[in-house]
This record gives sequence, C-alpha cells and structure tokens, in this order.
Amino acid sequence: MILICQGIDCSIAECLTIDKGLCVQIMHIGSYDTEPETVAVLDAFLGENGYANDMADGRLLFIRPEKEAPEKMKTVIRHPIK
Repeated sequence: MILICQGIDCSIAECLTIDKGLCVQIMHIGSYDTEPETVAVLDAFLGENGYANDMADGRLLFIRPEKEAPEKMKTVIRHPIK
C-alpha cells in the first residue's frame, strides 16, 4: 500500500485492513443530522431482501468530515449484514 500526502502532514496516518465480511452501503448526501433518514432507507432495503444489520459491539465507524456546506457533504454509510 502506498500513502501519498501532498501538502499535509501524514506522519500520524495509520493504514488498517479491516475485514467486515458481507456489507451493504449507501451514499448519504447532507448533514450528519439527516443521516438517520438515509439509514432507514438502507434498513428497509435489508428487510426487503432478507438481510439484517450485524452492527455488533466492536465494529468501527469511519467519518471523514468534509470542508463543504452541510447540504453538499457526502458520507458513505456501510453496515455489515447477515
């Protein structure tokens, strides 16, 4: 794996490999305050297709804040499923 940083200090960066197994993901566009609505769409999809969330203890959540107006922020929401 190659980590390239241009113009920012990456000395504290850490590369991880995380095996989450089978997952479902959705792109949320908007502020973090409206994420529950997007997660509800994801949960409905799971139920309609015979799956369930597997958000057990110890799962990691990654958030990458953007320097965008809240209505333009993009967040990939990825949940392990069973």
